[in-house]
Amino acid sequence: MVYTSPQGISRRILDVGSPDRAEPMDFSALLDPALLQAARHIYRTYYEVHPDQIHRPIGVALDRFTYRGQLIFGKQPILLPQECFVPLNQIESDLH
Repeated sequence: MVYTSPQGISRRILDVGSPDRAEPMDFSALLDPALLQAARHIYRTYYEVHPDQIHRPIGVALDRFTYRGQLIFGKQPILLPQECFVPLNQIESDLH
């Protein structure tokens, strides 16, 4: 998970649970509800326009200020400092 500090410096937060490997921490509970709603809207709109699409995205990269975003289909998102990533499992959690 990447977030932006007040100074505009983006950092990756890692959970160093095991000494041989660091894994990203889960900050999904800290996501602004408006950002989550915008990510769900982008996800739904894409699949309404492309119902036959077989590739599943890993989530949505979303601008924190404009709420504009796009689906990410790669392995790991590359984000701008003002962007956040909403994983697909969080987007789908309330859709079913």
